[in-house]
Amino acid sequence: MSGNTIGRVFRITTWGESHGAALGAVIDGCPPGLSLSQGQIQAVLDRRKPGGQRFASPRQEADRVEILSGVFEGKTTGTPIALLIRNRDADSGAYEHLRSVFRPGHGDYTYYRKYGLRDHRGGGRASGRETAARVAAGAVASLVTEAAGIQVLAYTVALGGICISRGSPGRIRRESLENSLYCPDPEAAARMLDRLAEIRQQGDTLGGIVEIVVRGCPAGLGEPVFDKMDADLASALMSIGTVKGVEIGAGFSVADMLGSESNDPLSPGGFLSNTSGGILAGITSGEEIVMRVACKPIPSISRSQQTIDAEGHPTTLSIGGRHDVCVIPRIVPVCEAMVQIVLADHLLRQKAVTP
Repeated sequence: MSGNTIGRVFRITTWGESHGAALGAVIDGCPPGLSLSQGQIQAVLDRRKPGGQRFASPRQEADRVEILSGVFEGKTTGTPIALLIRNRDADSGAYEHLRSVFRPGHGDYTYYRKYGLRDHRGGGRASGRETAARVAAGAVASLVTEAAGIQVLAYTVALGGICISRGSPGRIRRESLENSLYCPDPEAAARMLDRLAEIRQQGDTLGGIVEIVVRGCPAGLGEPVFDKMDADLASALMSIGTVKGVEIGAGFSVADMLGSESNDPLSPGGFLSNTSGGILAGITSGEEIVMRVACKPIPSISRSQQTIDAEGHPTTLSIGGRHDVCVIPRIVPVCEAMVQIVLADHLLRQKAVTP
C-alpha cells in the first residue's frame, strides 16, 4: 500500500491499524532545536481521543504518545521523529460477523476490490482511528508554524443541518470553543446536542461542517502551478476519510457572483475584502486563510441496511459495537493537524527560494 506519506520537505508517514497493536507517525524534515515534549503532543491528542464526549464512541483509549526518536533533552535533533500510540481497548470480536460482509458507506468493498483482502476489524487503515497519528504529527508541525507566528483554529459551523449564527471568523477565539462540540455559538451548540440525542435514539448518525481559519500566515507561500497552497490544503483535508467536500474563501458561492463581487480590492493598507480566502493564484496573500470541510455521517449505524457479502450474495446488515454518532467534534483537531502539516511543509520549502 502506497500513499501513506504527505509533504515534500516536512514529511509525515503514518502507520498502523485500528485494531492492531499500535499506530503512529514518522516525521522527517523537522528542524533541529525546537522544544518538544510528550506533554505537548498529548494535549492535542486528548482533544481527539474517544470516550471523552457524550456522543463519541465509548472505546476507552488513553492515546498515550511515546516519542521513540528524534528528540534529545527536550529538543528536536533534526533526525526522524518516531511517535507511537498503543491500542489498549480494541474489541475485535465485535467485528467477526463482518469478516465477509461489506459495510455500506465504509471502504470495505473498495479495499477488497483493490487488494483482494481487507482487515475487517474496524476498517484497518480506513478507520477514523488512523487520524490519531495525524494529530500527533500535527502537534510537531505546529512547532514550525507557531515559530512563524501562524495560528490555526478549527470549529464547528454546522451539524445535522443546524448552523451557527454568522459573525466574523476573526472574532472567534479558542476560549469561545470550550463546549463539547467546539462550536462558537452556544445556542446553536445546544440545539446540535438535542439533535444528536434524537438521532442516536433512531439508530442513525449525522454529518456536519467544520471551518478552519489560519491567522498570521505570511504572503508568498505556495507554488503557482501544481503545488498551489489551496490545492495542497484541499488534498490534505480531503485525505481525511469523513471529508467529502472542501471550500476555500467564498467557495461554491463564487459561481453566483459577478467578477466585481468576487475580486478583492487592494488599497495601500491591504485587501479590502477576502473572498479569495487568503490565497490567490495558489499563493498566500497574507490575509486570513478560511476553509470549510463537509463531513459525511458516520457510516456505522444500527439501522438495517442492504449490502452484499464477498461472494456477491445479497444480505442485510445492522452494525452494533462502539461508534460515534457524528465525527464532530473529534474531527476538529484532525482538520487543524492537516492544515498545520501543509503549512509547515510550505514554510520550510519557502526557505529554499527566499533570497
